[in-house]
Amino acid sequence: MSPTTTPASGKDPFKLHPFDLGRAYEKLFERWGPQGWWPADTQTEIIAGALLAQATNWKNAAAAVAGLKTRGVLEDSSESLQGLLELPQEELEELIRPSGYFRQKAGRLRRLTMFLADNLGPPPWKIPGSQVMLWRERLLELNGLGPETVDSILLYGFDLPCFVVDAYTRRLLLRHGMITDQTSYEEIRFMFEDALPRRSEIYNEYHALIVRLGKEHCRRSARCTDCPLFA
Repeated sequence: MSPTTTPASGKDPFKLHPFDLGRAYEKLFERWGPQGWWPADTQTEIIAGALLAQATNWKNAAAAVAGLKTRGVLEDSSESLQGLLELPQEELEELIRPSGYFRQKAGRLRRLTMFLADNLGPPPWKIPGSQVMLWRERLLELNGLGPETVDSILLYGFDLPCFVVDAYTRRLLLRHGMITDQTSYEEIRFMFEDALPRRSEIYNEYHALIVRLGKEHCRRSARCTDCPLFA
């Protein structure tokens, strides 16, 4: 069977051997180097982008972010924050329409920014490293924010060590027999955090490198030829 095909049954033909998570990071970084993620100009833009990326691809989320930037409401300032909170609901929804689920996301974005402003003041915001798990729990209590979104906000927006688990990560580990379909988000997050130095810059690069691996090699129909993990 070709390494770029999947059988008609829909089952993944690639049941590969488990790999060392630390060594895998080294191999990916050696191949591709720094990924420069998250692409944004301000902390507020990163946080908004993490929320708008829910249930869509980055192209659509970026289009929604661009719409908000035309109104100048993603700067790290009290004036910009006030502008975002004062946007009429219909206008906010229209600006973020490209990201999909724009009505729900408009409400989530408003609640999230109000929560941060009420608890941390105007941006740029800072959370002490010693309080990362406390803030993770508090953010997870907000309606519409799941662990992937919250960890993206904390890792990329606040430079705090919370490993982000996404569909690319799950597919990679499933394909190598390191998890099952029933393995939870938290179990996967702990796998990476236990295997790596607790440093946000490593979590940042590793997640971005896994995304690149998932797009170029570990796709739904795997392309194992020249995969960095096999080098």
